[in-house]
Amino acid sequence: MKSVIKLPHSHELAERKGDHIELAQKARTDSTHVDSRFNYEPMFFSHPTDNSNWPSTFLGFDLDYPVWVSSMTGGTDHAKVINQNLAKLCGEFKLGMGLGSCRSLLSDKSRLNEFAVKKFMPQSPLFANIGIAQVEELISENKLHLIHEMVKIVEADGIIIHINPLQEWFQPEGDRFKVSPLETLKTFLDQSNLKVIVKEVGQGMGPRSLKALLELPIAGIELGAFGGTNFTLLEKLRGKELPSREGFVHVGHTALEMVQILNALPVRNKEIIISGGIKTMLDGYELKTKLKTNSLIGMASAFLAPALNDYETLKEFFLHQSEALLTAKALLDLKEEV
Repeated sequence: MKSVIKLPHSHELAERKGDHIELAQKARTDSTHVDSRFNYEPMFFSHPTDNSNWPSTFLGFDLDYPVWVSSMTGGTDHAKVINQNLAKLCGEFKLGMGLGSCRSLLSDKSRLNEFAVKKFMPQSPLFANIGIAQVEELISENKLHLIHEMVKIVEADGIIIHINPLQEWFQPEGDRFKVSPLETLKTFLDQSNLKVIVKEVGQGMGPRSLKALLELPIAGIELGAFGGTNFTLLEKLRGKELPSREGFVHVGHTALEMVQILNALPVRNKEIIISGGIKTMLDGYELKTKLKTNSLIGMASAFLAPALNDYETLKEFFLHQSEALLTAKALLDLKEEV
């Protein structure tokens, strides 16, 4: 049987060629705008199909894509809709997800329905989330069992502990640390068998902090690097102007810098979520390729607007993102650093 070659209708072809003529000048590019991170390799490319994925693993879970929905919200009127839509996405496409701060559940279960989303993603990793200030407080009160109970009632697979001294300093209602986050973490880990991921909240961490974390018995690190949502800046916008603190908004480490720091350290089987300033899947692909240990690409604010809309809008957004990631994987090689 002869194969049939599909030819465009003559009207369609003429219309397309007309568009090419009309838009040719507008489509000119300047060589100074080339993305110099990648080698473009069209000779080895085939287009992703509807069934294409990027099988990945994270903390013992099998995922269809190396993507993590980073912690966003909890304790607000919109949180239930956002978290349920995100969890449905993670369930359908086997992604990982971190919940927003679960602090409210330590003393009040009335908002549990905003966090109880494991039923939508039973085969994917879901992590609860608490601030280091609350961990310090519960240690001092001998109430660490409340964290274990919170993780249990949301059916989470572990806990994210976020480290945020600058955010707390800027926050009008902020907590004050009495001991260092490192000491608090060590005490917590001595008394808990939970899987723990440690993250920053928009300013990243330097080499001494990363080295110290890699030496602890934690499961992983989320970078929370400078370049994305910066909670120190967010709190500055909420509070009054304090010129003496202004410069601290710009302190931090980019995701690229943190990847380079991690590559120079013994990672000790820790798994990494690369987040902070990941604006496109090209950014995520570049950093994941550069990092020499198992990692996921973490995004938060990019998912927020479509998640607030409805599930179909969120799903369509992710399909575009996953297609971009698969295209980058098939078409682009990272250039060797000189």
